[in-house]
Amino acid sequence: MLLTVDVGNTNITFGIFDNDELLGTFRMNTGVSRTSDEYGIMISDMIKIRGIDYKKVTDVIISSVVPATMHSLVNAFKKYFNTKPIIVGPGIKTGIRVTTANPSEVGADRIVDAVGAYEIYGGPIMVIDYGTATTYDLVREGGTFDVAITAPGIRICANALWHETAKLPEIEIECPKTILANDTVTSMQAGLVYGQIGQAEYIINKVKEETGLKNMKVVATGGLGGIIFEHTDLIEYYDKELTLKGMKLIFDKQKKKKK
Repeated sequence: MLLTVDVGNTNITFGIFDNDELLGTFRMNTGVSRTSDEYGIMISDMIKIRGIDYKKVTDVIISSVVPATMHSLVNAFKKYFNTKPIIVGPGIKTGIRVTTANPSEVGADRIVDAVGAYEIYGGPIMVIDYGTATTYDLVREGGTFDVAITAPGIRICANALWHETAKLPEIEIECPKTILANDTVTSMQAGLVYGQIGQAEYIINKVKEETGLKNMKVVATGGLGGIIFEHTDLIEYYDKELTLKGMKLIFDKQKKKKK
């Protein structure tokens, strides 16, 4: 079995694959400092709770944008799973070419999403990841990744509202029935969600205009991506597990490379 590990700024998301089948996913908070033993025990217990024998995990691949977690996390897999993880980074075969001005600055999470989007849905394609930041990345036909746009994520915007204002409350992020809000909660929900929809539609159309890629497909991922997907016709697909699938595809390429 393969364990895919996506270390984001907010959460660490795990996916367990048996060949091509995703058996389950689980998460833990990134912002807590943990030892390798804590990681090892927590991860193995979370796998067992899902009725899976953690000892059947023979391979691990990690995509991380949080370097501070890596030492303890990698050692946890060496000690508790008896395996050395593959780390998505320089020298890893991905199947796409990053041709931005500074390829080394492109986060592993964006590369993984690009691989998943291109391999599963084909190019040219834009992948929008609704995570801590909202990212818009373009992969052209032929697998060239050369456009990367970054905006504040929905939760960052929400946190700014209720932490930087005296009277605005914390709210659930969901789309209200109408943009014609008439109370504080729906007012904030309308601004947050419809604002993100408007941002997505403008960026998608602007990228199509400036690249001439009128046939560009768009896929959204990330926990809150489903809300945006449901309220715009410019996003064709929503794939909540795109990042984990992208890591599985990259892992398969490393196995083929060794043969």
